[in-house]
Formats: sequence, C-alpha cells, structure tokens
Amino acid sequence: MKKEIIISSSLSEIRIALLEEGALVELYSEQPENERMVGDIYYGKVENIVEGIGAAFINIGLTQNGFLSFADLGKEYDSLTEKGENIQKNRDGRNRIVNTKERSFLKPGQDILVQVTKEPIGEKGTRLTSVVSLPGRFLVLVPRDKNVGVSRKIVNVKERNRLRRLARSIRPDGFGLIIRTMAVGKDVQTLQSDLDGLLKTWKQIEERAKNGHTPQLIHKDMEMSSSIIRDLFSPDINHLVVDSRKLYRKIKGYLKDVSPSLLSRLELYHEKMSVFDHYKIEDEIEKSLSRKIWLKGGGYIIFDQTEAMVVVDVNSGRSVGEKDQELHALKTDLEAARTIAHQLRLRDVGGIIVIDFIDLAMDKNRKKIVTTLARELKKDRAAFDILPMSSFGLVELTRERVRPSLLYRYSEPCPCCDGLGRIPAKNTVMARIERKIQQVKLNSGKRRLELKVHPEMAAYLAKGIKSRIRHLMFKYLVTIIIISDESLQKQDFILTSKN
Repeated sequence: MKKEIIISSSLSEIRIALLEEGALVELYSEQPENERMVGDIYYGKVENIVEGIGAAFINIGLTQNGFLSFADLGKEYDSLTEKGENIQKNRDGRNRIVNTKERSFLKPGQDILVQVTKEPIGEKGTRLTSVVSLPGRFLVLVPRDKNVGVSRKIVNVKERNRLRRLARSIRPDGFGLIIRTMAVGKDVQTLQSDLDGLLKTWKQIEERAKNGHTPQLIHKDMEMSSSIIRDLFSPDINHLVVDSRKLYRKIKGYLKDVSPSLLSRLELYHEKMSVFDHYKIEDEIEKSLSRKIWLKGGGYIIFDQTEAMVVVDVNSGRSVGEKDQELHALKTDLEAARTIAHQLRLRDVGGIIVIDFIDLAMDKNRKKIVTTLARELKKDRAAFDILPMSSFGLVELTRERVRPSLLYRYSEPCPCCDGLGRIPAKNTVMARIERKIQQVKLNSGKRRLELKVHPEMAAYLAKGIKSRIRHLMFKYLVTIIIISDESLQKQDFILTSKN
C-alpha cells in the first residue's frame, strides 16, 4: 500500500495529512494558540477527591482541573483498587479486599506528577495518569517500572525475542522499557543512544519537579510536526512532502541522526499551487466536515455528533439496480461500513458510536456487515471495541478518544442556534413577541411600543391583507412601530415602550 505524509505550514496553523493510496485517512492540525497537549507532564496539586467516581481532580494550572482516575494511578498506589478498597494478603498468599475509610493515598493539597493522556473536550478537562512515560524514536521509557514490552505491531517472533533481549540488556534499574515498531532491525547501539536521550530528559523532569512549585508544566512533549515524524514516519511510508523550507531543514536534521535511510523519501514542495490542493486534500477535508456523505452506489450516510455520542444513519437514497431487496440493502450496508470506518478515522471521532444500518432479514448478512466494519476499523491506530448487530439493525462501538474530533477542531457552535442545528420558526418567534407585548403592557401600561426585528421577521409580521402585527395591535389595543435591524439574529427581537 502506498502511504504518504503531506505537511502544510502557514502562519495560522500546521496541518499534517496521512494518505493511503492517495486517499486522506488521517488529519492533524495545530495552531499556535492551541498546541497539542498529549504527552505533556505537569507537577500538579490534588484539588479534591470524589470517591463515588473513583477519581481525583488535579490542578495543573489550566482553566479546568484535570481528571485522574484511581485506575490510572501508578504502582506506588497499587495497594488500592479502582474503588479504593485496600488489598491485603491472606495466610495462603491470596489477595483479599478489605473495605477501609481511607479510600485513597491521595490527599487534597498533595503534590503529584501527572501526564496528559487525553486533551480537554467540551466541558471535560484533561485526562491524566500518574504512570509517566517518555516516548523516543525506538523506545518508550517508563520510570518506576521494571517490565520490558514489545509493540504488538512487531509480529515476527524472532525479531520480537531479539529486541526483548536487547532491551533487557540495556534496561536501567528502576525503569521499564517498551520497544516501538521503529526499532525493527536496529542494533543495541542505536537503542542505547535513544535510551540515553530519554534518561537525560527524565533527569531534567525530576530536577524541575524537585525545585519547582505547583501547579506548573515541567515537560512539553514535541510539537506536533516533530511527534508525527517520530511516531509515523516509518519505512512503510513512501513519501514525506513538506512545503516549508524551515520545517524541511528541521526534519532533515532529525532524520540524519535517527534514520538516515529515510532521507531519500523527504521532499520539499516548490510548486505555486497549495500542497493540499495539489494532492486534492482540501476537498476531502470539506467532505469530512459535512453532515451528509454520498456513497458511490447512490446511498448516503448522515453523521450526527452530540456531546454524549455519535449517531450514524445509513440510507439507500437514490441507489437502484437490485430486484432483491435484501441483496440491495446488503450492498449498500457493506459500502457504508467501509466508508464509515474511513470517516471515523478521518474525523477522529471517539467515544460511543451507534450506527443504524439498513434493515437486513438474514442473520448471516448482519454478521457480514459487522465483520466488514471490524476489518476496516483494524486499519485505524486508535483502539476500538464493537458489539454484534442488534435486532433493530443497530451496531454499537467505542473508539479511543485522545483529542477533540475534526468537527470540534475546525468549527464552533452556531451563534444563532447555539449548536442545536435549528432556530425557532417565525410563528414561534411571533408567539414570543405576543407574550412580551402582554408583559410590557401589564408592567408599564404604555400603549405605544417599538419592535426591532430582523428584516425577514419584519416582512413576515407585515405580510397579508390583515397583517399579523396589525392583528396584535387590535388585540392588545397598542400601537407598534416595527424597525428592521440587520444586526439582530433572525430569532431575536427588542421590544420597548415609548411615551
């Protein structure tokens, strides 16, 4: 499979696109005022502990406190379960749970070292862990641990065993190591060099935490472009194109140190046309932000994203051609399953997702849809869990959420509807105006009123032989002067009394 990374840099943002066979599958963006937070390490202070949800809220210096689940506490807290129950040993050596009033070793006001695992989304603050880890090009350093792990993506058993032996030979006391996919084929000197850099960074973090105050940021992970090169630019990437000379030199210098073999795949884009336009990425971005996605077979998909979950509706639309209704529905659902998996990855949708496929009568066809969807989702780096199709034709799944979805990163709530997607109808606005007239007349006793409305609403009120506004004046025995004001939203109005 041909894979490419395209980087577009501008004053307002850096965008990174991952293409597979020319199709956009992942998009990352970072603005100067909204930098990537995942991987950042803070020296925070415990604000409060909520036993009912098994979590602590940590002040890390941001607007919202971070959320630290008891399940994400490090081994120094491993005598507690997620529910805060104390684990003790029986005489036979088995664990037994003993309820205790002390639900956590954490105390309000206590200082704690935490790392961001999920960025704030909506009203939810950052998700934190006290199990700090430092990723390098080939290794991940895990302080206060002793285990050696190997990436699941390394499937060759001999290579897994070789890398595990090398990692054990260089693992320092008091640290765990995880072998990354990029380490395939690397020798011990390369791994040791990566490890030395990570140990140096950890020493700096410890010094800052020891001498610093809380709350404060004590380690900022790589900026997005550098982290993408570190994590994604592997030998299976055919091409890396960047349109910034400064960024090109920076990436080139990094590759010379860690992966000289990949230098030939790095290219500086020189053309006048935007690099995203050249690779037809802008059109894909616009498509991914739309609510409705048309399928090649004539059907379409509707994406509705709420705070609680994402609902996806599959419709047959104008697709025709099969006399057998079951076969026609199956073909549309299969195409939709492949498209939905691609769109979930591209839109970076996380949390609970419910998909309403076109109804299928045969159980084997239902299983085929779920199998196809699961197979396509495996192409995604994000973890997922999927349930069988219900009798209502619904498929429920969860996808790992790390950062706000593409929709939230590239849009903001509509000022007219406050994100609802709809605004009050004109007759609803008129009913509100009538109630306001009643209130003003009752409170002030004034019979001369001034009503400011949007021009469209003004036309609606004045429409007809016996206009709606004239009807209100006769009904309440008042004089109403209508003033059109384009600065008002269509559903807003201002009613005042005049002498």
